[in-house]
Formats: sequence, structure tokens, C-alpha cells
Amino acid sequence: MTHMTKRPSVGTLSAPLVEALVRDAESLRLGIEKTSTGATIVDGGISVRGGLEAGRRITEICLGGLGQAKFVADSRFPGWTTAIQITTLDPVTACLGSQYAGWSLSEGDFFALGSGPARALWAKEELFGELCYKDEAATAALVLETDKRPPDSLISFIAKECGVSEEKLTLILTPTTSLAGSVQVVGRVLEVALHKAHAIHFPLERIVDGTGVAPVPPPAADFLGGMGRTNDAVLYGGEIALYVEGPEDEAEQLANGLPSSTSKDHGRPFGEIFAGYNFDFYACDAGLFSPAVVTVTALSTGKSFSAGAFEPALVEKSFRGA
Repeated sequence: MTHMTKRPSVGTLSAPLVEALVRDAESLRLGIEKTSTGATIVDGGISVRGGLEAGRRITEICLGGLGQAKFVADSRFPGWTTAIQITTLDPVTACLGSQYAGWSLSEGDFFALGSGPARALWAKEELFGELCYKDEAATAALVLETDKRPPDSLISFIAKECGVSEEKLTLILTPTTSLAGSVQVVGRVLEVALHKAHAIHFPLERIVDGTGVAPVPPPAADFLGGMGRTNDAVLYGGEIALYVEGPEDEAEQLANGLPSSTSKDHGRPFGEIFAGYNFDFYACDAGLFSPAVVTVTALSTGKSFSAGAFEPALVEKSFRGA
């Protein structure tokens, strides 16, 4: 029998953040709906405007209460002087155990990927078996990247899968074309690096700490444009630092293997890449989804290794819609 790892409860830690988001909805320009069965739906930019601060808060909810997201001044990309900076208390649990968009939900013509603390209540992704983690919490919050309200039957399904009543379920809807949606996608700059580290088989238990930063793009007019800009912000403008245990040479190998430039698809705006694969996200090279620049520090020796490069011209082209 697999032993569950004692990790913090992302559901319990993020619950006060969810309550505050709902409480402050009016000032954050968010919409709140209570379904007939008691679930709370937060509209982050479908029929309301939302905003940058809403996106920052939603990012912290996605991190399961184990991370901070803050806006910082950024001089790397002229014209785009605001970035989102991510720090975590426990990067593996925060990013992979909560923030990663790993729950695929569909019904009829509705489809969305779910991220956030409720994933760890469901815990049926293969990744949770590897993490040896299943959360226990009294409430569930799931962030859906969508421009549609999910059907009632799917809302009931999510609550049941999480083991909570619908009164204890909050769904936060964030279209990619919204201000909040743009921020929460770019706020995954550290998460994509951890996901790639996992994909290239670096032992997750040796990742002790991490930070990340990426420029905040302007929202696009349509879904494909939004997907392009948010991905380009990370692939060509994102930067992360990881602090790892283990041999120095393995820290160097991790640094060299992580940047987006290791992918054959690197070097063009993501919108072009996506179109080249007939808009099939899963046909894209998975190795592309990582920050532009990485630094990995071997805690055993204090030696740091950096790899990758920013692509300011691609960031500019993408964000301007040129």
C-alpha cells in the first residue's frame, strides 16, 4: 500500500483566500452566483470586467495557500513594465499538488481544465500517486479556464468527486481573454518549470524551494490570442530559480534541460506554433512549456547554474499583436 506523504492541506490553507475573494467581489469587479444547490460560482471575467488584482488573488488560491503572487516592476521588456512574481513555501505541493491544470472536465459542449486546491481532494491524476498525496479539507475550490458557466450536472459531479456538499464548493471561472485570466496563467511560470522537471525525471523530493517571474501581457480580443500572449510571456519572458538537493552535476543537468529553448518548437510566437499543429494543444512539443531562463542552485555546494535566454522581440511582437 502506498503511504500518503504528510503535506500541508492546500484546501484548508486556501479556504480563507477563497472567502476573501467572494467577500471582496464587488471591489474586485467579480460576479458571484449561488446555484440552486448551493455551490458558489465566481465569474472572473465572462460577464464582468474583473481585473489584475483579482488575477493575483486567484493565482494565490491556485497555489493552495502555499505561495505568494505579487506585482513587481520589470525593466526587461520596454513597454511591459509589470511582472508577476511567484514565491512558495513548498513548491512541489503548491505547484504540482494544486496549481497545475490537470483535471480535465467536459460535458456536452463544455470543456475546461481544472486547477487549484480541489484537485488534491479528487487526487485521481497519476501525478498524485507519485506525490503520495491526497488532501482532506472541509471545502473545495477549483479554478476553471473557461468563458462559459459549467452545467449544473458537472458542478454536482465535481462536488461529489471532491467528497464535499455543493454548499462547500467554489468554482472560479477565468477566461483567457480577461485581465484576471491573463494574470493567473502567467502566474504559472514556476509551475511549468516544476512540471518539466518532473517530465525529465528529476526527483521532485529534491526540489526544496523556487521562485519565478514573468511579464504580465495585455489581454487579447479572442481565446487564441490570449493563449498566445500568456504562453509567450512565460516561454520567452519567464525566469525561475530552483534550489535543489543532491550532486552539483545533476543540478547543472537540470538547468540545461529546463529552458523552453530546448524545444524544437522554440523561436516563434506560440500562436504560430499552435496554428501549425492545427490548434491541437497536445500535439505541441511538451518540452516547450517552460520558462525562458532558469537558474538552479545546488544547495550541497552553493554553486548555481543558469541556462536559456530571453526573447524580447518575440515578447514585443506577441504583446503588440504584430
